[in-house]
Amino acid sequence: MFQRRIPEWLRHAPTPGAKGFAVLSGIESISRGILISVFPLVMYRAFQDTLIVSEIYFFVGVMSLVCGLLVPWLTRFIPRRWMYSLGAVLFIVSSFLAIEGSAISIALALFSYTVAVVILFVCFNAYVLDYVAKVELKRSETLRLFYSALAWSAGPAGGVWLLQWWTPAPFLVSALGATVLLVVFWWMRLGDGKLITKARAPTPNPVAFIQRFFVQPRLIAGWLFAVIKSCSWWIYIVYLPIYAVEAGLDERIGGIALSISNSLLFLTPFMLMWIERNSVRYAIRAGFFIGGVVFVVATFSAMMPWVTVGLLLFGTLFLILLDICAGLPFLMAVRPSERTEMSAVYSTFRDISGIISPGVAWLVLLVAPISALFATAGVGMFTAWIVAGKLHPRLGVRKQAVVSEPDHIKADSQMVAESYHT
Repeated sequence: MFQRRIPEWLRHAPTPGAKGFAVLSGIESISRGILISVFPLVMYRAFQDTLIVSEIYFFVGVMSLVCGLLVPWLTRFIPRRWMYSLGAVLFIVSSFLAIEGSAISIALALFSYTVAVVILFVCFNAYVLDYVAKVELKRSETLRLFYSALAWSAGPAGGVWLLQWWTPAPFLVSALGATVLLVVFWWMRLGDGKLITKARAPTPNPVAFIQRFFVQPRLIAGWLFAVIKSCSWWIYIVYLPIYAVEAGLDERIGGIALSISNSLLFLTPFMLMWIERNSVRYAIRAGFFIGGVVFVVATFSAMMPWVTVGLLLFGTLFLILLDICAGLPFLMAVRPSERTEMSAVYSTFRDISGIISPGVAWLVLLVAPISALFATAGVGMFTAWIVAGKLHPRLGVRKQAVVSEPDHIKADSQMVAESYHT
C-alpha cells in the first residue's frame, strides 16, 4: 500500500533569503507603485484646492512619522507577524476607502496608505536583518530593487491610465497586490523573526531607542545618507514637472522622465557588480559626488530646458546607485538586540524628507527661481559625500576578497583607527 507524502515545499517553507525578500518587496511595489501618481490626482479632484491638499499631505507626513516610531513599542503587544499583516490589510482598507469617493474617505485612504508603507518598511527591514547576513545585504538590496523595477516603471503611468478608464480600477489592483502579499508572507512563515535580546534588558520605548540612536555615529551617518537621497528624489519627482511646464515643455515630460528613471532599476545587478569590485564607501561617495555635480550643473543650464531635463535624468542613475548602497552603513551597524527599534528609526527618513523638502523649497523659492532647487539638492549630496569619507574603506567587502582590494582602499584602511566597520 502506497503512502502519500505531502511535498516538502508545502510542509516547510524554504529558509528566507535575499531572493525571498526581493519577491516580497516586488509584490508590495505593485500596491504602492500603482497609486503613487493616482493619489495626488484624486486628492485634488476631491478638494479642488492645492493649499488644502498640501496641508493634508503635511499632516499625514507628521502622523506617519509618529506611527513609524511607535511600531517597536506596539510590537511589545502585537507580534511582528501580525504587525506586518496589519500593514498589508491597511493597503486593502485604503483602497476601499478611496473607492468610496467622498473627500473625507480619500483623506483617510491616503493616511491608511502612508501608515501601511511605514509599518511594512519597519517590519521588512527587521526581517531582513534577522535572516540575511551582513555580507549579503548588498545583494539583498539589489535584488529588492530589481524585482520592484517593473512595478515602479509601469505603475505610475498605468495607475493614471486605469484611473481615467475606471476610477476604482487602480485601487482594486492595489488591494489585489496587498492580498497576494499577505498570502506570500504567511507562506514564507517568517514568524516574529529571530528574537535576540540582552538578559533582563528593559522593554524598549520610543524615547529610549531614539536616545540609543543618537549615541551611535554609524547609525546617524547611515540615516543622514537616506534622508539626503530621499530629499533629492523628492525634488526631482515634484519639481522637475513644474520646471518643465514653466519652461514651455509638454506637461507630460515630468511623468515620462520619472518612468525612464524607474526603468533604470533594471541596471541594479550591474551596479552591484561594480560595487563588489570596489567598496560600499567608494560607491556611496561616488554616487553623492557625481549626483551632486550633475544636479548643480542642471541649475546653471536652466536656460536650456532639454539639457536640464537630460542632466537630471542622468543624475537619477546615481540616486539609484545610492538606493542600493546608501542604506547599508545603517543596516550593517544595527545591533541584533535593536533590530525592530532601529528599523523604525531608519524608516523615518521618508517622513523627514517629506517634511524638510517642501520647507526648504519654500524658502529657496522666496529668493530664487525653481531651477535653484536642483542646486540645493546638489549641495545636500555634497554634504553626504563629505560625511561618507568617514566610513571604513572595507565596509561591506567580503573577508576573502580583501587580498584583491584596490590599492587606494588598502592604504586608507591602514590609516583608520576608529572606523565604522562592523
